[in-house]
Amino acid sequence: MFWRVEAAAQTALPSFQSPFSPQNENDDERNPPPFQRFKREAPARFGPPTSAFVSPASGAGDTGFDSTNARNKRPSKAKNTNTQSNIFAVEPPLQVPDRPSGPQPPSQESGTAANASYAAAGQPGQPPVELGPIRKPPKKRKAEESDDPFAPLGVRAGSFLLYPAIELIGGHDSNPGRVENGRDAWLYTIAPELLAKSDWSRHELKADLRGSYTGYSPDETPTLSRPYFNGRIDGRIDVRRDTNINLGTRLLVSTDNPGSPNLQAGLAKLPVYTTAGGNAGIAHRFNRLEISAKLDVERTEYQHSVLTDGTTASNKDRDYNQVGGTLRGSYELLPGVKPFVEAGADTRTHDLQTDFSGFQRDSKGVVGRMGSTFELTHQLTGEIAAGYLRRTYDDPRLPDLEGFIGQGSLTWAATALSSVKLTAASTAGESTIPGVSGILYRDLGLQVDHALRRWLIFTAKAGFGFDEYVGDVRRDKRFSLGAGLTYKLSREVQVKGEVQENWLRSNVSGNDYNATVFLVGMRLQR
Repeated sequence: MFWRVEAAAQTALPSFQSPFSPQNENDDERNPPPFQRFKREAPARFGPPTSAFVSPASGAGDTGFDSTNARNKRPSKAKNTNTQSNIFAVEPPLQVPDRPSGPQPPSQESGTAANASYAAAGQPGQPPVELGPIRKPPKKRKAEESDDPFAPLGVRAGSFLLYPAIELIGGHDSNPGRVENGRDAWLYTIAPELLAKSDWSRHELKADLRGSYTGYSPDETPTLSRPYFNGRIDGRIDVRRDTNINLGTRLLVSTDNPGSPNLQAGLAKLPVYTTAGGNAGIAHRFNRLEISAKLDVERTEYQHSVLTDGTTASNKDRDYNQVGGTLRGSYELLPGVKPFVEAGADTRTHDLQTDFSGFQRDSKGVVGRMGSTFELTHQLTGEIAAGYLRRTYDDPRLPDLEGFIGQGSLTWAATALSSVKLTAASTAGESTIPGVSGILYRDLGLQVDHALRRWLIFTAKAGFGFDEYVGDVRRDKRFSLGAGLTYKLSREVQVKGEVQENWLRSNVSGNDYNATVFLVGMRLQR
């Protein structure tokens, strides 16, 4: 805030003449001679003078003669804006030099000079005196302003910001079936997406909808062409300043990966499954301590499999419901660093008590994790955690599925041009293999983005996955490497190119494969 002393409003001199004004005895007019001027002292206070009667100079006679023999100063050539008769001359105001904008060193002027500045500021006809440096207020940054000149601007729809986009990709895959000595094929992918976020002062609603369809030519049997959709809608209700209600829903449409042992023999095409779920929770903050609880429900359902002979096979034994809950406590140890402890439990109940192999697949699971969230001046953001998972099955022939897990996503802005992203995920998948309880998937990914130019981004990726078939000796290790370039033509158009190398090594013969993928595409966004 900049402090400033405003000058008092100008006060006109009185319209009458002072009886102490010098006059000529033979002259009826009371105007003084043009060569005579008297001075008065400026009162050292704010506001106009209370009286216009000031004693004349020492030694002044009634004829206007000054016996002090003092040399008169020439009157200033400055234009007098006073409309009244110029009877009393006022000393010129104290001139305050212009000060440059920005912080200045402490003033060296004496207390007397400072008092004179305050006194002059309160006189009629004097300009205001600025005390302290004049600083230009910083420019306000727009809420949606981005440092990236190629970031999408979005579309405003009422109180929502929408970010639609679509990617058109073509390429070649040397082994789309992910089997040993598989055939190559050309591929195309159409991938639309929509991000939406509310722009409210309270509460929040956001959506992340992503889908794709991938086709191959020539296609194999089973056909590898398949759809994919992954969508989430999350909302937050601010009940009080420290209490929030969190709601969410999600939908996943996909297929088993090509080469998965869960697939039936003699398929004409990959069966599609749908997973729909929702959650509701509450979070409350006690100063730096935050406690939250969440209830989650989910339904997974498979379509019938179409066989090459034209018949269909039911997948009813793979359909199940899952109900679970999570309790989490976190503490803000430092600004932007919030360690947490999380514990959860769930149950899975299948539509059929036993699967087509005669095993009871219903199970109960518990999981515990410890980690931290990070938000350090936008340089380190995200969440990372590690824990332990255990799932027990109703069928005593199925061993418990248990092991260490990792979860999270962490982004580090190393420099203004480079960023590093670390991802970790662990899931317990269902299995149709007789005697196998389930599959524990562990995945770890690393991605580095570097801006060669603001419009040219180089990306390098590396991934590792470990699949453990609980109840069987099979162990698979998955590796992947990739590199790509993104050329940003404008905010709306990007051109992409990428090459990937994928391979799997298993301790069971006949499951190894290598695959090389080349992709070129265009992204249109708004």
